[in-house]
Amino acid sequence: MALRPVHVNVKALDAPAVGRFWAEALGWSAFHPGVTTYVGPPGDLVWPDPVFVCVDVVPVPEPKTAAKNRVHLDLATTSAAHRAELVARLRDLGATPADVGQGDVPWTVLADPEGNEFCVLEPREVYRDTGPIAAVVVDCADPRTMARFWGGATDWTVHEVTEERAALRSAEGVGPYLEFLRTPDAKTAPDRVHLDLLPYPGDDKEAEVARLRALGATDLDLGQGDVPWTCLTDPEGHEFCVLAPS
Repeated sequence: MALRPVHVNVKALDAPAVGRFWAEALGWSAFHPGVTTYVGPPGDLVWPDPVFVCVDVVPVPEPKTAAKNRVHLDLATTSAAHRAELVARLRDLGATPADVGQGDVPWTVLADPEGNEFCVLEPREVYRDTGPIAAVVVDCADPRTMARFWGGATDWTVHEVTEERAALRSAEGVGPYLEFLRTPDAKTAPDRVHLDLLPYPGDDKEAEVARLRALGATDLDLGQGDVPWTCLTDPEGHEFCVLAPS
């Protein structure tokens, strides 16, 4: 029994517009299977995607108020020229520079049109085969605790665990990394960005949720009511959802 990360859930006032931004940013397509805007690789809609963690933009009535999301995307580049071209293109699409206290770093921090931060990385060999999303990055107090929980929650392989950083990736070695970075700031509000997990065909969703609770997850009531997914938080309070198999 295990779960797989299938998409990054992004809340937005204007979900179609933010979905279009991320589709253009990633070179992917925006689909509208319902009230959300799903961003995935070009071609016909495939869900769940067998390789990539995609983006699902969900309409909400409230604007972003937190100073900084604790979950963000890192985008991969292949050369200095590619990074410069991508940053310029993202600015043209509506991204704006963001200062999250990063100081003088070789990557570029931007925010999407509704203020959700993301990074355009300098070329790194480790991300050469991830696709456009190099990593889903989570701020945390204890990367070791996060590695234990998320390594147990998913079927992803733990690649690195230190006091400052933990990294996981699909056992098949494809798609983006899931990274936990030690940060000094504490979580104070629900995030605009979170991961959605999906059981494998034939696995029981409620049994998976019970297993997550045993690992340290906590039930979360955001006023979601009677929905087919289950909202939880990990041991440091990061929200995530377990979806019902289709």
